Amino acid sequence: MVCAGSVLLLAVLSGYRVARALPEASELLSPATLTAFERYVAAVTTQNEESLRRGPFLWVDGLAEQERRAALAKLNQGEIEMRRLSVNARGRNLTVPGGMIHDWEGIVFVPGVKIDAVLELLEDYNHHATYFAPDVERAEIESHQGDRFRVFMRFRRKKIVTVVLDTEQEVSYFRDSRTRAHSRSSALWIRQVDQPGSREEKQRAPGNDDGFLWRMETWWRLEERNGGVYVQNQVVTLTRAIPIGLGWLLEPFLTKIPRETLAFTLEALRTAVLAREAEQGSKAVGLPPSGKERFPGEANCARMRLFP
Repeated sequence: MVCAGSVLLLAVLSGYRVARALPEASELLSPATLTAFERYVAAVTTQNEESLRRGPFLWVDGLAEQERRAALAKLNQGEIEMRRLSVNARGRNLTVPGGMIHDWEGIVFVPGVKIDAVLELLEDYNHHATYFAPDVERAEIESHQGDRFRVFMRFRRKKIVTVVLDTEQEVSYFRDSRTRAHSRSSALWIRQVDQPGSREEKQRAPGNDDGFLWRMETWWRLEERNGGVYVQNQVVTLTRAIPIGLGWLLEPFLTKIPRETLAFTLEALRTAVLAREAEQGSKAVGLPPSGKERFPGEANCARMRLFP
């Protein structure tokens, strides 16, 4: 999906500015880096297609029974379940020359709503700058035909430095059943923006930038059950590699920021869906809107369970 998956890695390489004083190689995205990412995405796509056919639909349902029950209980209490992924059999990231692949997945439960309510919000891209502010600065639908969307989105993230990225993304939705749906989103291009908002604003050529975000692929799944909707989001992105000798400094940064940003995205989605439902309910009975509704733990991105 466009927004939430996009927000995930906007800040991933902000800390690279720490290393700008060191000599560095060309920042162009190399064919070898891109090929490694495409192979990884192909493997993830195969895994996702297989799980859509045979299950589990939600990854928590594939856990051992005791662990699955515990995870669902936490989700139903308002927490977020997350895990860092890799298609490598040894659980390690694939070797990517000049780059890094980041693969994270999270689930949130939206209580008391139907699956259509969540789908309507996700497809309402023209208002994503409201639902997912301040990470989404601008968003608009460029074209829409059936269940396929092409969307422009501008992201802004401040973490040590401010990073602004313009993206164009193609999204396809699929209705699996009355209670299940999924989507697939690919960034057609990502451009880093210099001096945004000024007369000198300029987009850099894709791949010829600081490497904050070179590629992005996103998968969403929605399942209505237990009196609400479980929303699962997986995002795979490609960024520039950590400069030699700075792994000790940047590795913790790179693992912390994606997790926190994904948690924010899922919390923001839940809050927006609940707020829209509350507003529509107020209108139905002729009551004035009560303002933005809050869900317990809405702003607490730390309330999550992280799986190894």
